[in-house]
Amino acid sequence: MADKVFYALYDDDDILKDAASELVAKGIRVNDVFSPFPIHGIDPIIGVKKTRLAIVAFIFGATGLILALVGMRYFMIVDWPMNIGGKPNKTLMQNVLAFIPITFEFTVLLAAHGMSLTYLIRNKTLPGMPATNPDPRTTDDHFSMKILLSENTQFSSDEVEGMLNASGLVELNQKDI
Repeated sequence: MADKVFYALYDDDDILKDAASELVAKGIRVNDVFSPFPIHGIDPIIGVKKTRLAIVAFIFGATGLILALVGMRYFMIVDWPMNIGGKPNKTLMQNVLAFIPITFEFTVLLAAHGMSLTYLIRNKTLPGMPATNPDPRTTDDHFSMKILLSENTQFSSDEVEGMLNASGLVELNQKDI
């Protein structure tokens, strides 16, 4: 059975947020919202889960910290020991204070780049990945709400369409997928 998708297009973010609240209160599940900028407060309305990007940032940061310390121990103590400014060079613990700035910078570098890459991969927005934006106007001045009929089986197609038309939308598009 083919699934039907409704894309309700709005010209104001407040109207979209009010419409989403009304639809969710009636039992409609909103699948996604497309907008040119973040709409504050829409996540709890449509049921978006909290992101785990902070956990990923911590993992990348811890990896950077470990790689920096292991690398500097190898480079500066094991492979090519150097006496710079009279600092001892026998163990990592004697040199760790001199290694802190580089360790911090490498930790931040890996955390930032890892988070950015994870974000782009997770949202499928790397160059070459197919775009899933239903309407190009949502990158400029319009807002779109995506509703899948398969996620709202208690309502018929006509009922969903009627509720959407009563929500103050500008345009309604339907697609069979």
